[in-house]
Amino acid sequence: MTALEIGGEALPQERKVVTEIPGPKSRELESRRTAAVATGVGSSLPAYVVAAGGGILKDADGNQIIDLGSGIAVTTAGNSNPKVVKAATEQLEAFTHTCFMVNPYESYVEVAEALNRLTPGDHEKRTVLLNSGAEAVENAVKIARAHTGRDAVVVFDHAYHGRTNLTMAMTAKAHPYKAGFGPFAGEVYRAPMSYPFRDNDAAGTKVSGEDAAKRVITMIEKQIGSEHVAAIVIEPIQGEGGFIVPAEGFLPALVEFARENGIVFVADEVQAGFARTGKMFASEWEGIVPDLITTAKGIAGGLPLSAVTGRKEIMDSVGPGRLGGTYGGNPTACAAALGAIDAFENDGLLENATHIGEIITDRLVKLQAKFPEVGDVRGRGAMVAAEFVQRDSIEPNPELVKKIVDHCAKNGVLVLSTGTFGNVLRFLPPLTISDELLNEAFDIIEEALESALA
Repeated sequence: MTALEIGGEALPQERKVVTEIPGPKSRELESRRTAAVATGVGSSLPAYVVAAGGGILKDADGNQIIDLGSGIAVTTAGNSNPKVVKAATEQLEAFTHTCFMVNPYESYVEVAEALNRLTPGDHEKRTVLLNSGAEAVENAVKIARAHTGRDAVVVFDHAYHGRTNLTMAMTAKAHPYKAGFGPFAGEVYRAPMSYPFRDNDAAGTKVSGEDAAKRVITMIEKQIGSEHVAAIVIEPIQGEGGFIVPAEGFLPALVEFARENGIVFVADEVQAGFARTGKMFASEWEGIVPDLITTAKGIAGGLPLSAVTGRKEIMDSVGPGRLGGTYGGNPTACAAALGAIDAFENDGLLENATHIGEIITDRLVKLQAKFPEVGDVRGRGAMVAAEFVQRDSIEPNPELVKKIVDHCAKNGVLVLSTGTFGNVLRFLPPLTISDELLNEAFDIIEEALESALA
């Protein structure tokens, strides 16, 4: 067992269950929340956190919970990463805000320089900094439309892009994201995603990435007209859709089609970016070079920041004053991002992601051999999922997933569910988690499966 220094105190890297979870102090806080916070804001596990670091979340009752979620891929560099804390603290002591559109500051420029250097492709790039993933996606669409003079945007089945009006239109899943919130922004068209686990089974034969791309291209040409399409927007690995990794060749074929038809290809790397997949960006796995790339979540170690980075000629097609926002590129968030990027580049986190992914995949494959309900294991690096099905079919099994999540929560392991059908467990541990904690968490997941299927 090791301990991390969090707020001047040692946080032991061990799971500890001292009360039921959530415990009495968390339940008291939850009653206050019910009286003060809108019911539309949900929480996966209402165990109120007082400290976090490494692979541990400590709650108000003293329980120490193994973190397999990283705040949905936000604390990828580790919660309270020392480099993030130091950089953000120094900035807070200097000044908290000026608004870059009024009085600029160097850290915004430094983050833009880093993103221009780190994102795929050696072409000349420009960056705009914003606040959230949805805001980044929305601005990418604005930029693509301004550059092309076209309106149509192509997105995909199972996609998730955010909760603003435009990004809800781009998101596939109705509940809980879209139902009752329309009407939505127009000129958004949905294309079939490459989903190997379900494509292959449904067809009886393997559907190649190239063939899956042909479905999309045919749909665009016949139903929209490529000359009307401003952008194709896709997550290289879908997040909320269930960590769907498209078949090899799917993404390159779409990039080629976009290039040939003057369409801006946008990679939404909000969840998959920043070392999460064992490469700095998931686009690198197949060597694709997006025209625009959106980032957020892991970019600033827990502080709100997002970005659109892309080809100079596309980014600069939007004139002065037409992009930005009051808080976009806040100086403290920028400082935190520079600390996080330092950690990603220099503290072995890419290698950690690969190592963590190997452990998770090995444990899941062993569970798959033991339990036919584990229908598919997929992912890259430390972004891995298991899709659960009814025995002897590919019918989704969300009930089993809920039982596993609940059992794990009660026993001090935070694991998140996802997927269009609610039947996927997704694993997004911080890249600072120890092998011991990771294996202990999977012992409890296996225990949960055995209990649920007994």
